[in-house]
Amino acid sequence: MKMNKWIGKTSRRAFLHGSTALAGGVLIGCGETGQGNGDVLEGAAGGDDGLKKIFDGKTLRGWHKNPEKIGHGTGGNWQVEDGGITGEQDPPGSGNGGILLTDQLYGDFELSIDIKPDWGVCSGLFLRANDKGQCWQMMVDYHDKGNVGHIYGEGSGAFSARPYDINGVYEGEGENKKLVKLVTADREGYEDSSVVSTCSGADFIKTWKLNDWNTVKVRCIGEYPKITTWINGTRIVEFDGTTAKMAKYDKDKVKDLLGVKGSIAVQVHGGKTWPVGGKCRWKNISVKAL
Repeated sequence: MKMNKWIGKTSRRAFLHGSTALAGGVLIGCGETGQGNGDVLEGAAGGDDGLKKIFDGKTLRGWHKNPEKIGHGTGGNWQVEDGGITGEQDPPGSGNGGILLTDQLYGDFELSIDIKPDWGVCSGLFLRANDKGQCWQMMVDYHDKGNVGHIYGEGSGAFSARPYDINGVYEGEGENKKLVKLVTADREGYEDSSVVSTCSGADFIKTWKLNDWNTVKVRCIGEYPKITTWINGTRIVEFDGTTAKMAKYDKDKVKDLLGVKGSIAVQVHGGKTWPVGGKCRWKNISVKAL
């Protein structure tokens, strides 16, 4: 696969918007050829950036589980542990998952959230979600042949704008088997017209912190939204819902289904592939409405 739409091709106008919208952060591009360390957002969380906490670190006040059973299950088990939200299947290993959604709806916004999924879980960060779990999703598919940071149409077309998969490298066997690093592989069938720009797999590996918290930032704006994601300051993808072209994406059908506002939500995937006892973790969740 030829990675030919790199972040360094961002226009000056978009550059200036990006560098001021998130608290005066400085975008450092990777250059016209896409070589180097990717597009880095510095200082985005510092200073008077207008972000407001939507999780108090103690309770789930302001959040709710899917009120009716959906494809992933009746809701999953969500708790507050050590100042963060944890999600797992209910009961563990049962295949019964679900989503946890904000009561408040958001249209155009910037989001900052720290994530720490256990290896093997299939989770997601939902944008403009409804109670049925239909949404724009930033994937948190933290498992072999997974992806973290790119865009997927959850219940809204199953379109996927992901140029590479992540896979684990292990040491030991059986109960002693341990994840020691991640590698990436080009994804078969990736349509490069699905995104404005993307980081490379090498950029993702460099920025991702194994077995640690990772800071995600998302900007979602527009009727057919432009969604940009960062992990630890490295821009992962810029997706434009107006111009994206891929086999399963119909922008007007998605707009009719989701509207222009919805909840922010986190997911515990249903089914038996979720590891028994595995959890996804989320903390330091703040939003700025635009």
